[in-house]
Amino acid sequence: MTSSPSGSGFSGNTSEDLFFTQTGMDRRRVQSILDDALFRGDDGELFLEYAVSESFVFDDGRLKNAAFDTGQGFGLRSVAGEATGYAHAADLSESAIARAAETVRAVQSGKSGQLSAGPARVNRSLYSPDNPLDTASFETKIKLMEDMNAYARGLDQRVRQVSCSLSGEWRVVEILRPGGESVRDIRPLVRLNVSVVAGEGDRQESGSHGVGGRSGYTAYLSPEKWQPYVREALRQALVNLQSVSAPAGEQTVVLGPGWPGILLHEAIGHGLEGDFNRKKTSAFAGLLGQQVAARGVTIVDDGTLEGRRGSLSVDDEGTPTSNTVLIEDGVLKGYIHDRLNARLMGMRPTGNGRRQSYAHMPMPRMTNTYMLSGSADPAEILASVKNGVYAVAFGGGQVDITSGKFVFSCTEAYRIENGKLGAPIKGATLIGNGPEVLKRVAMIGNDMELDPGIGTCGKNGQGVPVGVGLPTIRVDGLTVGGTA
Repeated sequence: MTSSPSGSGFSGNTSEDLFFTQTGMDRRRVQSILDDALFRGDDGELFLEYAVSESFVFDDGRLKNAAFDTGQGFGLRSVAGEATGYAHAADLSESAIARAAETVRAVQSGKSGQLSAGPARVNRSLYSPDNPLDTASFETKIKLMEDMNAYARGLDQRVRQVSCSLSGEWRVVEILRPGGESVRDIRPLVRLNVSVVAGEGDRQESGSHGVGGRSGYTAYLSPEKWQPYVREALRQALVNLQSVSAPAGEQTVVLGPGWPGILLHEAIGHGLEGDFNRKKTSAFAGLLGQQVAARGVTIVDDGTLEGRRGSLSVDDEGTPTSNTVLIEDGVLKGYIHDRLNARLMGMRPTGNGRRQSYAHMPMPRMTNTYMLSGSADPAEILASVKNGVYAVAFGGGQVDITSGKFVFSCTEAYRIENGKLGAPIKGATLIGNGPEVLKRVAMIGNDMELDPGIGTCGKNGQGVPVGVGLPTIRVDGLTVGGTA
């Protein structure tokens, strides 16, 4: 086990008393404070966290930004019925936790709850506990971005700008529950991204590619690893240089494998989170056991994939993550749950209680959400479309959870003409309704891919790393917004 950077306040010690040997707190006294704070509640926990992170931005041939940050703190939660009391502080001390206990105890006033059983125990880790920040020197990280910049500029004389970014994080959490239960997890996370701007005359277009996961930097340092990422970013930029205006109107749309699963995540996945369904504000509320998608559509949320960006050994309530079937052969089978919403709905937690940091309360969030492969050959799917759009990559979008309506912009897309790829198009947006899109899936490819490890999901002001995935699929009758 390598140590965290010097001066961070924590060593690399990953023993069970990490938060206590480093802060001087006494585990028994903290446990006593916790037990007393949650005595009349239905659920709750003390969430301890230490995180160290760094980021680098390389642009226009030089290092533009380098940042290093450490953070530590706790969040104490008490749940009574549907009410939640939450207090947090950056001060890891017994006195701060005792003050927080006085605050959260107020939510139990006049109540006498029965504490819910703790999460199931698990002895697994889906990633190495080693600190990724220690897997390469500062000089090595900067040289990586210098080499990527030089390589991109040497590939094509039309390259006008190259931007690279690299980031890493090492997060240690411990979740304590009444009665002495505790769960620990040590979470690495890295991401590498490259963007290229290419131009001809007065026109210029961009392309980008990113990768990441729960590993060290060494997975990306060798040229045979990062050179394909640079070539992919340049390819996108050059494709977009040849793009023409996107057609508008209702069309058949083919979504490519991998990252286009972000549409599935946003337009459908959020609607399957337990809190929206308990409050009946989701378009999927009350539809368990009913046909909500075309036959053949099976969607899962799987937090157990080793090393993936959205994976966790345990969620932020201490519940082991799972492979949860949400839709099976078009039938709605389940929702994504944290402990609170699962208890109130009479269902089991699925290991999806997530929080951005100790300063935030957990809530139902996705991990890695994807559609399973079907049986169609991707070439067969394209050949089945006389006129339509093939969407390969997406940028920003907006979704209304209650109605399911969405708007997404395409960053790489093509015309489909007589079953073959035509010219690349620019300015295309996909407009539709998540539940309706599921019903209009006409063909499902046998080529499911997960995204390269770049997703971050926002909800109620919190951002957490996630993964998405999709096989090639054909959607009939989707509205395309364009400029032609």
